Amino acid sequence: MDNKIPLIVVCGPTASGKTALAVELAKLYNGEVVSADSMQIYKGMSIATAKPTAEEMQGIAHHLIDFVEPDVKFSVADYLPLARECISDIYSRGKQPIICGGTGLYISSLINNVRFEEIKSDPQLRARLEAEYKELGAHAMWQRLLEIDPETANSVHENNVPRVIRGIEAYMLTGKQLSQLRKESITEESDYKSCIIGLGFKDRAVLYDRINRRVDIMIEDGLIEECRSVYESCTLETACQAIGYKELIPYFKGEKPLDECVELIKQETRHYAKRQLTWFRRMEGINWVDPSESSDFENFLRNVQKIVAKTIFL
Repeated sequence: MDNKIPLIVVCGPTASGKTALAVELAKLYNGEVVSADSMQIYKGMSIATAKPTAEEMQGIAHHLIDFVEPDVKFSVADYLPLARECISDIYSRGKQPIICGGTGLYISSLINNVRFEEIKSDPQLRARLEAEYKELGAHAMWQRLLEIDPETANSVHENNVPRVIRGIEAYMLTGKQLSQLRKESITEESDYKSCIIGLGFKDRAVLYDRINRRVDIMIEDGLIEECRSVYESCTLETACQAIGYKELIPYFKGEKPLDECVELIKQETRHYAKRQLTWFRRMEGINWVDPSESSDFENFLRNVQKIVAKTIFL
């Protein structure tokens, strides 16, 4: 255990306050933050993906944010070597690496040392499944994945075409669920001694209220203009899964009024938060804390510090 890199992980659903907590922990432990968000990697999509602003970062270095073009496909297999390199570099400079994000697959794969090289892919089968997606639609394909691999299906949005198709493809090729294949891909002991802080809310209505207020602020900050610019300038691949973009397309096409699309963004974001919580609840070793139960942020931070100290002896 002495040779392992101590790793603080802040995870939880969208709008739960992960960035603020990660920044404060970085200030306390001389740390730098490595993002574990599958949408914040994309350039330009700052408002829709809730990228931390310079003000929110408070001078703390953040890695793996805003570095991939919106029309480029990017997967967990692409993320892992980059994240591992960032963690090693931060630690080698005498600083504390802190993972912060809401993409459960990224986080669990990273801390459990999952390797993806052995999971097969078949271009012909992939092409056939993509054709079926165009014919049957996103919901039908997601339902198909749900029937064969509920764990994977419940971790992705039905509009996340690459991951839905990947789950179906893996099962058809191997006869095993993609979720099971990933578990079997844990071939070596983890390099990290992790303290995982999960932000949860016993009263789900509190979280949903935070989500609704965040969407309203995003609209005020220019979400409509940002989405229109991306929609008109490129053909999106993985990036089109970002909530806020796909819901506004009917408005841009003149098919739905803006207020209806905004309400759909709030609804989809709440559903996404529920899926995030479902994923994280299945992960082992998470220390759950409820920000709404503390009298103030300083008290909440002190409670988190106690968990960190007890877990990785910082």
